[in-house]
Amino acid sequence: MIFAVWIPLLMPLLAVPAARRLAESLPPRAAAWLLTGCAVALAGCTTAALGLLLTAGALRLPPVAALGHLSLPLLGGDPVVSVPAAGAAAGLLGAAALAVVHRARRHHTELRTARLATDAHHTSGDLCVLPHAAPDAYALPGRPGRVVVTAGMLRALPPDEREALFAHERAHLAGRHHLFLLTAALAAVCHPLLRSLRAPLAYALERWADETAASRVGDRRVTARAIGRAALAARPAAADAHRPGTVLAATTGPVPRRVAALLAPERPAAPPPRTAVHGRRLIAAAALLACLGLSAASALDAATDLHETVEVAQGAGSLRFASAHVFGFPAVSPAAGRVRGASPRPVFGFPAVTPAAGQVRCASPRPVFGFPAVTPAAGQVRCAGLWVR
Repeated sequence: MIFAVWIPLLMPLLAVPAARRLAESLPPRAAAWLLTGCAVALAGCTTAALGLLLTAGALRLPPVAALGHLSLPLLGGDPVVSVPAAGAAAGLLGAAALAVVHRARRHHTELRTARLATDAHHTSGDLCVLPHAAPDAYALPGRPGRVVVTAGMLRALPPDEREALFAHERAHLAGRHHLFLLTAALAAVCHPLLRSLRAPLAYALERWADETAASRVGDRRVTARAIGRAALAARPAAADAHRPGTVLAATTGPVPRRVAALLAPERPAAPPPRTAVHGRRLIAAAALLACLGLSAASALDAATDLHETVEVAQGAGSLRFASAHVFGFPAVSPAAGRVRGASPRPVFGFPAVTPAAGQVRCASPRPVFGFPAVTPAAGQVRCAGLWVR
């Protein structure tokens, strides 16, 4: 565990660049799912690693060890390192939990405030027109979702481009794209390197909505003109005054890049031949899968190692050498050769023994290693809960 537990904390250094590189070569919808899934997986492994560090350090504290009947010498590790690491992990987990709660509450508050503001204006179906002169348009999620557009934006666009803009915002609502951004934002709280996934994710979501709008309108050039004209007309300073910060809008992101993608020729239906670009995509995919697999495997290995260590420490801690009464019988102090646990190796300095039938003195109600179960009498309990593997 001492080495494996640190791998999930360091793996985003390699996984995040690989995910960004791979997302650039994928269709928008696939890229959005890829980036969100990577953020969730890496955040989960990071949280698990911090939790394991916290648990390992907490178990070395005498009150916690006594509560779990653990033997401190068998827990392993250096308390000079594990206890401070546990304190740091506890601080990071607490800060992350508070940040997640704060981020989720702010998202809910902004959406509720925006919906209350739109309720005061006339709506036609899912379309709500705000009487603001500043051109702006965005998708407001909720039940039902709404396409919010200002009077200034309606005046800035001709009718065909308005329909393309509305189709873009409806694509955000239908795909529930705000949940992608919210998930990535919550995941970034767990590890600071995951914040760099937000920009490519927002771009992938906008491109997803662009392609959906172009498909519904049936004209990619009209969609490109609508996005370009809306972005030129919009004034960010004025729009931010009434637009929630957690919603998606057609005028955000790298608009020139999006317009160029819409005006580019469509991809052929047949799969392209193997090229250098295809090779780089395979390399990025392999690197990303290796990073995610190694991060998850390391967290699982660290958890398994900690579990086995606790089992050994609990087994040793359950030996009652002149300590407490067991099953109502007086405690005893076994000498060498009197330990009757079926173990092939010495235990606490006593030589290993091979007990015959009737000599197993473990307080167990079932047979052990083929020997019949026994009911020890007074003075015969020799293992008092010894864990025999």
